[in-house]
Amino acid sequence: MNNFLGYECSLCGKEYAPEEVTYTCPTDGGNLNVLLDYEAIKEKYHPDDITCRTETSLWRYLPLLPVSNPGGEETPLYAAGWTPTFSLPALAEKLGLNNLWLKDESRNPTASFKDRASAILVARAKEIGAEVIVTASTGNAGAALAGMSAAVGQKAVIFAPKTAPVAKIAQLLIFGAEVMLVDGTYDDAVELAVKAANEFGWYCRNTGYNPFTVEGKKTAAFEIWEWSLKALGENTKPLTIFVSVGDGNIISGIHKGFKDLEKLGWLKQMPRIIGVQAEGSAAIANAYNAGTEEITPISATTSADSISVDMPSDGVRALRAATETGGQYVLVNDEAIIASIAELGRVGVFAEPAGATAYAGLVEAISKGVVKSDDPVLVLNTGSGLKDVNAALKAVVQAPIIEPTLEAVKANL
Repeated sequence: MNNFLGYECSLCGKEYAPEEVTYTCPTDGGNLNVLLDYEAIKEKYHPDDITCRTETSLWRYLPLLPVSNPGGEETPLYAAGWTPTFSLPALAEKLGLNNLWLKDESRNPTASFKDRASAILVARAKEIGAEVIVTASTGNAGAALAGMSAAVGQKAVIFAPKTAPVAKIAQLLIFGAEVMLVDGTYDDAVELAVKAANEFGWYCRNTGYNPFTVEGKKTAAFEIWEWSLKALGENTKPLTIFVSVGDGNIISGIHKGFKDLEKLGWLKQMPRIIGVQAEGSAAIANAYNAGTEEITPISATTSADSISVDMPSDGVRALRAATETGGQYVLVNDEAIIASIAELGRVGVFAEPAGATAYAGLVEAISKGVVKSDDPVLVLNTGSGLKDVNAALKAVVQAPIIEPTLEAVKANL
């Protein structure tokens, strides 16, 4: 924790010492950015000190994190991060791109990007002596917290809307968390988690609300940076990254990671970050299109449950992730999202709706001329298709039932 200096409000810019605040700015409720001692890091470390490490998890970046080593190196807590990046030549050719890659976050321990934030939150909870961590979730964040907590014997309480996919609820229960299904929306669950944290003294992991969630998610940017040193070589065009957006915390985290690298002088070129939202959950995209940082709540309706949000908890920083990197926001409908599940499946990637949304956004961006053929592109798949099998089945033709005979096989062929 030697490099953790405190916090800065993302709205008013006021700075706080580590012990002064826990969640958001007391002045205006703005999300807090974690401040690191970049000069001390630069003095002690160089890029080679990171890239030469053999640790194959997000903990290889411990010098750039605001938490101490949590121990338990042989537990699933040390399997979060360091996910693979695949080349997709068949889809690149179909889309007219020279280079297309996909970073597959479904390879995390609980099969989603959210393990990154939960691993860091569990470490932070240990440092401050929190007995219980609570969060609201549509499924993935809760499963991540439940799984990471189970790995180290941490108590966890999860509030999820009763409409969350069954597979995600099963994960919460199997990992032994205290699960309560809320008869309401995700936003209702978020509010309830905050109230419960205040009432019972629990440590709240809510996305964006807790500043350490971004610190976990920024580790994906570190991995993309390290991968790009070899993959992009001397390519002079910036990498364009497509990220699905709901609450806005993933895209904010990725932006924070690149900004950390930029402050250290380790980043050659800031990537262009493009946020993708479902048409039925477009609060941040609406603000982008209106040219404002004022996020107006909507009534979200999309089959991509992981990004179905009425009022994004990290909207302003998510907006800036695009505007400050030369990116933008793209909208896609649910039909395009479902079709993208099948498209990615044909090249060996099984994505849940929220994960496939990023690829759907790429297709839409190409149709509008936002992406050119020589732009190096990376799509982020944020979660496994096994999280929502019902949605996946909508993307394909159902398998026929046949008699166990070769004649039946030939007839079907």
